[in-house]
Order: sequence, then structure tokens, then C-alpha cells
Amino acid sequence: MRFHTYSKFSPEMADAVDLQALLDKLADFLLQSGFAGGESQPHYGMGFDEPRDRSLEALRQAILEALMASGQFTPEMLEALRGDGDEEAQAKLAKLLDDLVQRLVKEGYLNLDTPPQMPAGHQPVTGKGSMAHAAAKDVNFNLTDKGIDFLGYKTLRGLLGSLGKSSFGSHDTPYLATGIEADGWSKVYEFGDVLNIDVNETLKNSLIRTGRIEVPMDLDYGDLMVRQAEYRSSCATVLMLDCSHSMILYGEDRFTPAKKVALALTHLIRTQFPGDSIKVVLFHDSAEEIPLATLASAQVGPYHTNTAEGLKLARRLLMAQKKDMRQIIMITDGKPSALTMPDGQIYKNSFGLDLTVIEKTLQEVAACRKSGIMINTFMLARDRALVEFVKRMSEISRGKAYFTTTITLGQFILMDFLKRKTRKVS
Repeated sequence: MRFHTYSKFSPEMADAVDLQALLDKLADFLLQSGFAGGESQPHYGMGFDEPRDRSLEALRQAILEALMASGQFTPEMLEALRGDGDEEAQAKLAKLLDDLVQRLVKEGYLNLDTPPQMPAGHQPVTGKGSMAHAAAKDVNFNLTDKGIDFLGYKTLRGLLGSLGKSSFGSHDTPYLATGIEADGWSKVYEFGDVLNIDVNETLKNSLIRTGRIEVPMDLDYGDLMVRQAEYRSSCATVLMLDCSHSMILYGEDRFTPAKKVALALTHLIRTQFPGDSIKVVLFHDSAEEIPLATLASAQVGPYHTNTAEGLKLARRLLMAQKKDMRQIIMITDGKPSALTMPDGQIYKNSFGLDLTVIEKTLQEVAACRKSGIMINTFMLARDRALVEFVKRMSEISRGKAYFTTTITLGQFILMDFLKRKTRKVS
């Protein structure tokens, strides 16, 4: 994507910034997982124990860093804006950032609780008591549906590009990808076939049979040939996301990449497979379905891993869908460590692989198989005991287990989804 770099400040500079490139650079900041615990829940102090900052001040700082990272805002330009640190130079920088926020709001990517206001008086640009802090301390922002859809689209393009398919299109390739209609060979027409007539083959059959070229041509029922195409079956998908606290521990945020993949898969299904459905289930101490519109703001917390409850809810959602295929895509990094008892109480064992928990979880896996539901598990950890449990679960469900990383997670999921979406019929 082409960027524009400016050597000096001008009042129109905010209007000239590539807004979509800026939003793409802000993706990690906008989707950060943070910590979902309230004051009554303990913090574990592993580097992700602060609530994520949704203030305008944090957004402005993120925009500043994104401009620098994208090359649209050079260090020299920043120095030119700051000048000698006088009040006028600081006001120009603050106005530039506020103008970009207003553009994001005007274009429908973000919304604000209250509009940003310019502060008065001499203040530093950054830090407590700064200009940015005074202007934005009471203003929070949220992604709109358009913003969420854009981030899903950008993630999808990036994932398809990493698989060797860089964009939507109609050029013939040996790959499966969105936007491609792959035709098979022609066949003799049979009653009930769609009348997608192969004109060339039909006329050739008539010519071979009659030996004459004349108008009108003599066409017989046996001359008719129809094109075959790939059969795209309808599919109901539940994406199960593990939001236990381990998903952001050990110096790695695993939940934000999982959310990105969910947004990309949602965009793919909505734009290329409109007959399909996708729902998202978060599982932790218990499990709940969340609207797709709230996925971007979903967070992790100090929870255990109640895989059985997540499978039970996913199975109930899928059985309500009348589709050719039903599948569960489960992203997790932890061993089952919680179970919902018949009285509604949550039984927990932080060490994981409790025999009672494992037994009930495998019972839910067997119930999914009995209902014709495929379970594909994408593991973000390689603990030996966990590997053995996932292998056992895959054997029961006749699904697949993928041991992947946050970098390759999206590629594995999209490849698996697209591979099983299309099959040939004669």
C-alpha cells in the first residue's frame, strides 16, 4: 500500500493520512485482550493484569506510534511539529491527533462516548497532567460494526496472502480461495440437473450425430451436455475460544490473535458463503455465546477451562441449525480444569486433567460425534499431558488436532475450513 510522507506541518495533513493503513496498524491496540477481572477477582501480576485502556488519551498515543511505524509520520516531522516545545507547537500536534480521531469517527470506524476537546494553557504533550491527558481523560472509544468488519477483512487478506493467495479474484489457480468459481468437466444431461448447458459440447455432439452444420441445428435429448461445478455445502460453525487466564500468561497474548482469526473467518463466511452461519462461544469457568459485534471487546480473565460446558453449549447451538455440515472449531491452550455440576456449582481443579473433569468432557465429545458434529481442535500449547488428551478427544470425535502457534493459527484454520467447504459431485 502506498504511503505519503510529509516534511512539514500543514492544516490539511490529517486529511491526507491514509486512514485504512492507519487503522490496520492500530489493529493490535484495538483488539487487545486485556484482563476481564473486576475488583473482586484476583490479579496475577504477569504483565497483563491491568484493565485495557479504552480512553481517548491511549488512542491518541497509539495513533502517534502507528503513524511512526507506518512511515506516514517520520521522527523529523515530529520534531518539526514540536518545534522548541512551545505552546503553539504542542497545540499543533494535539490538533493533528484529534483530527485523526475525528476522521475515524466520521468514517464510521469508531465511536466516542463524548467528543474530544482541546485543552487550554501550557502543558507537556505526554505524561500525567499533559495536554493529551487533560483532553481525553473522560472520553472512551469503541469499535463500530464497520471497524470490526474492516479489521476482519484486512486479517483475511493477510492470511490468504500468507497462504500464497494474495487477494480476491477470478484468475485460475490450483488453490482453493474465495471468489473463485472452479468448473469441472461436462457431463451428459440427466433429469434433475441444473440446465447449465455446455454449448460447445452440445453442438459438437449434434454435429457428430448428424454430420451436418445447418440452422436450425438438429438437437436431440442425448446431445445435451451440462457443466459441472464445485458443490458448496452449507455449514454451521461454532468457534469456541478459550478465555482462561493462561491465554495471556507467560509473556504472550494468545487471545488477541484468536480474536483476529475469528473476525477473519466471520468476514469470509458472510461475504463468500452467505448460506453458512457462525457463532462464537467463550469458555472459562463456564461458557456463554457472545454476539459477533462484541467479539472485538472480549477479554480474558482469571478463569479455569470448562471445556465440557463449552462443548455442550456449542452442540445445542449447532443442533438448532439446519445445515449440511456442523462443526466446532476450538482454540485452546489449556487442559480442562473445571466442570459444571448438576446443581449448577462449578467444580475446579487448577492442576488440570482431573479424572472426573476428563470423563465428563469426553462424554460431551462423544455426544457431539453422535449428533454428527465435527470437532477440530487448534492447540496453542504442547504440554505432553495436554497432547495426549487432545489426541484422545480427536479419536472419539473423528476430528483433527492441530498444534500451532499464534503466528500460524489463522493459516491452519482457514486452510482447514476452505478444504472441507468444497467437494466434487458428478
